[in-house]
Amino acid sequence: MCGDLEFGSIPRLVRTAAERYGDREAVVEGRARITYRQLGRRIERAAAACMAAGVQAGDRVAVWAPNSLDWITAGLGAVTAGAVLVPVNTRLKGAEAAQVLARTRARLLFVTGPFLGTSYVAALRGAAGKPAGAPGAAAPCATVRARTSPLPGLPELRDVVVLADAAPADFRTWKEFLAAGREVPAEAVRERADAVGPAAACDILFTSGTTGEPRGVVTTHAQTLRTFGVWGELAGLREGDRYLIVNPFSHTFGYKAGVIASLMRGATIHPQPVFTAEAVLANVAAERITVLPGPPTLYQAVLDHPAREAYDLSSLRVAVTGAAVVPRRLVDRLRGELGIATVLTAYGMSEATGVITMCRPGDSAEVVAGTSGRAIPGTEVKVTGADGRALGVGEPGEILVRGYQVMSGYFEDADATAQAVDADGWLHTGDVGVLDGDGNLRVTDRLKDMFVVGGFNAYPAEIEQLLARHPGVADVAVVGVPDDRLGEVGKAFAVRSGGADAVTAEGLIAWARREMANYKVPREVEFVGTLPRNASGKVLKGVLRQRR
Repeated sequence: MCGDLEFGSIPRLVRTAAERYGDREAVVEGRARITYRQLGRRIERAAAACMAAGVQAGDRVAVWAPNSLDWITAGLGAVTAGAVLVPVNTRLKGAEAAQVLARTRARLLFVTGPFLGTSYVAALRGAAGKPAGAPGAAAPCATVRARTSPLPGLPELRDVVVLADAAPADFRTWKEFLAAGREVPAEAVRERADAVGPAAACDILFTSGTTGEPRGVVTTHAQTLRTFGVWGELAGLREGDRYLIVNPFSHTFGYKAGVIASLMRGATIHPQPVFTAEAVLANVAAERITVLPGPPTLYQAVLDHPAREAYDLSSLRVAVTGAAVVPRRLVDRLRGELGIATVLTAYGMSEATGVITMCRPGDSAEVVAGTSGRAIPGTEVKVTGADGRALGVGEPGEILVRGYQVMSGYFEDADATAQAVDADGWLHTGDVGVLDGDGNLRVTDRLKDMFVVGGFNAYPAEIEQLLARHPGVADVAVVGVPDDRLGEVGKAFAVRSGGADAVTAEGLIAWARREMANYKVPREVEFVGTLPRNASGKVLKGVLRQRR
């Protein structure tokens, strides 16, 4: 049954999961092992505290914290109280986070205590501790409620709760916040939760901004539940699975394909706040992890770790990844060396609730590595030319998608929404792709990343896929750079494979000339230790272009 029809809303999902899975472990974090029944009670307490703090249905509540049990409790507590959740990426600086809070007019913020040597509280106070309109402050907001904000630069923000045991005098600790909700009757919490309907907005997730200013994508409870009900079914997620979530909760891949999908299926959530291959190996072995989604670089780091053989990874059953470049040998190694039965690739974007196409269990390694699978049920995908005409099999063009998961719109930005979603309901993704005869989609690039070499269209992702076949290349990104004769040519930024220091720029270029058309061959190669990526694993091409 589709998730939106079964549960109706995320608050109802939380309650149903507590009843359905009861004493099964819901979240494991360090020594804390929380059952589904206990998690349901914690979320209801957080919802009561939100109500005691004055949060009303439709208010925006933000969470700026790494993956943790407290993130889940605070975020789902706010949603249960009828709020619209605004996850904030922990990689953002104080001024960037303040802009997200200002643009959404967030009513309440949950913020982490010190994390990786950074005080997020201090960063926020530095960015938004001045009155609106003062130099360095966030943009002023239109409406101000009666209470005074603890951050004058964010006059709509009424409460800041630090997810720690200590907080500045004008903020509250997590324990203090929860204690204030004790006077709210359970019946009132249930009434507020039951008032949340399927068509209500459940969250605003900001796009990565790799090709322009980030925008807030609004999705509904029904869209989220239906999409990740399908995701869980196609991935084979099942009750009793142990799911290590390394992908950030601030992103759809971590929050929805992780937390929400686990609640729907009765899987145990293991939040990991920071990725290190050592931590993944240790968690998989100690907790018998069965499900490990992530970007290709996560799997590559695990496979190549020198101590991998010391860990028992035999419990792994499901791996789901997504990127323009997924090397065939990575799929083969996951299946062969780690024995993972289900290795899938998928394609999605925030504007389509995170999922558009997906491979299916049983697909060949060629399909998994070479494509992002087929449209998920209830979804249409087509490829069009510059004139809007639908193109045939094998012809590259812009990817358009239409279906239940296409966003409600960008938050308070009707013009940008109209540019992205046309009158017929087609979302123009800005990605370039090719469909094969079976409907499998191969994403070749972003429209804005394509460059023209002497009149030929060159798609970086296609070139990257070819370069990734070289045994001395672990990771690679290609950008277009100016050329006096050809207009533009490709420049490759490559990460060497372990023990492959002998590969040189000249050698890789010579190899490329034997493997691809001349106009695709990079004219320059720069070796780097790592490629710059955002929280969702996308390579930051803009950063690379600045280095050229």
